[in-house]
Amino acid sequence: MNDSGTFQVSEVLIRGIERRDAEAVAALTEQLGYKRSASEITDWIEGLTDRARTQAAFVACIADEVVGWIEVSVQHHLQSAPHALIGGLVVKDGYRNRQIGLRLCERVERWTWEQGLEVMRVTSRSTRLDAHRFYERNGYALTKLSHVYEKQRPE
Repeated sequence: MNDSGTFQVSEVLIRGIERRDAEAVAALTEQLGYKRSASEITDWIEGLTDRARTQAAFVACIADEVVGWIEVSVQHHLQSAPHALIGGLVVKDGYRNRQIGLRLCERVERWTWEQGLEVMRVTSRSTRLDAHRFYERNGYALTKLSHVYEKQRPE
């Protein structure tokens, strides 16, 4: 990063997520609208080695600062061929619209093709219009609209 606080895309390092990233990832997860503690994130990262063929996560760093993350997993459903699904993508406020999200997507796309999969999928909340434009600009096509229903376990 230069003295004016700007950076070149080439200064962004995309690498696999590590335990040391847990605090920054937890903070970014809140920017995405979810609450996960650094301890929960650490546990998730530690379990990732057991899921390495079916799940991956990457962070975007500038110098030593984590400024974004992406998570992808292989989905196996009875009704469709296996495909990869981006489970989450976030770039830190102040760093958006600078190709960091694009670089993260390119990394999970490469991971997806390395797994021998033919389809990369992402879902995005209906209110996230900027995210929709981002995905459409970067080669993703809207294929269907859905509602999501949840049921909480009774106490």
